[in-house]
Amino acid sequence: MATQTSKTEVGSYFISNYPPYSQWTAEAVPEIEAALAHPPIAHGGIHGGEVAPMGLYLHIPFCRKRCKFCYFKVFTNVNADQIERYVSALSREISLVADQPIMRDRQFRFVYFGGGTPSFLSVKQLRSLMERLHQYVTWNGAEEVTFECEPGTLSEAKVQTLRELGITRLSLGVENFSDAILEENGRAHLSKEVYRAWDWIQATGFPNVNIDLIAGMVGETWENWRENIRKTLELSPDSITIYQMELPFNTVYSKGILESQVESPVAEWPTKRDWVRYAFETFQEHGYSVSSAYTMIKDPTKVNFSYRDNLWGGADLLATGIASFGHASGVHYQNVPEWDRYLGMILDEGRLPLGRAYRPTPLQLLIREMILQLKRGYLEPAYFRAKFGADIVAQWQDVWQEYVQEGFVRLLSGDNGEVNRIELTMDGMLRADGLLPAFFEPQFRGVRYT
Repeated sequence: MATQTSKTEVGSYFISNYPPYSQWTAEAVPEIEAALAHPPIAHGGIHGGEVAPMGLYLHIPFCRKRCKFCYFKVFTNVNADQIERYVSALSREISLVADQPIMRDRQFRFVYFGGGTPSFLSVKQLRSLMERLHQYVTWNGAEEVTFECEPGTLSEAKVQTLRELGITRLSLGVENFSDAILEENGRAHLSKEVYRAWDWIQATGFPNVNIDLIAGMVGETWENWRENIRKTLELSPDSITIYQMELPFNTVYSKGILESQVESPVAEWPTKRDWVRYAFETFQEHGYSVSSAYTMIKDPTKVNFSYRDNLWGGADLLATGIASFGHASGVHYQNVPEWDRYLGMILDEGRLPLGRAYRPTPLQLLIREMILQLKRGYLEPAYFRAKFGADIVAQWQDVWQEYVQEGFVRLLSGDNGEVNRIELTMDGMLRADGLLPAFFEPQFRGVRYT
């Protein structure tokens, strides 16, 4: 996407992987099967060194409602029997993963329960899931166990149960504090449920609590946005993550735009960037620090988002659950996205539900880490020389110079005159994802991302 784009058009903007997901294929599934069936290789699979850290992702695909901007694999209107069947399949999948040689004597550094809405599960269902999972894996030594929550699905007993089950980081999907905007965008919760849940969360004492906000929700105004920031500061979470609304192809909003050929209802990119700039500057005035192009943190000295930081550094991620994405010994993969096929492959056939995969080249692994780490706001060329044997300054000199001229990047040199740090300016941070396709290989520029 060109950095000059103004309108929020249909198509993915947020970049979370490379090469693009659309290039992953079912024909490459034997690659991930082979990676899982062998002991882990050295970090990154390039130049030796230590084995990569390992994480576990568990996808809970249930929601009370489907948000109009949601592009994840979710199911609504499910009954208890369907949930139990899914929990059984997920537990069985974990048992299959635990038997893979890639797991040999390794501990999870981080665990992430995503969705969907993991907090959709009842206390009884949560305890049942955890009991079954712990028959095969443990995360007692993990530095972070994250659990995503929708405010309206929480109860005092559920919050206490999550803490008892070892959750260390809660991520609360607030998105906006205006009931009218929440309803317009299809959110299931209202603002009163945020405050009710917040009291329970604070009383329970989680080490880290994150609040998600979205800049550019349909109906949002400057007045509303300022109020969102004020109310978030009143709650004083450990971290705040702000996403700029985009329109991937499979959202309710996107389908309506494409079918009716109507104008996008989402704020233009310059407006969203102004809102995020205001938020970042205001949070900084109140003692928060910039952690990435989306995240502000209260205490930079503690672990704040292990899942993100390890994943951006080439960690292995064992992905479980329908349609989930993972990485093993450098190979990318995704589970099948169809309900019956996912359940059938695990429960009936007793095999992992692998759907598509991609084995990146050494260059592609380098590009992946470089573009994802740039979203932190900086790069250290020495890291890439040591890990990949690459000079990222020289290799993409033309791109860096263009971004310097446009005011998006600063190149900082040491006493020897060599660039030892690449930094995004605030203008660069606000459009970080828009800067990344310039580093893509030519064959992946302009292709559909997902």
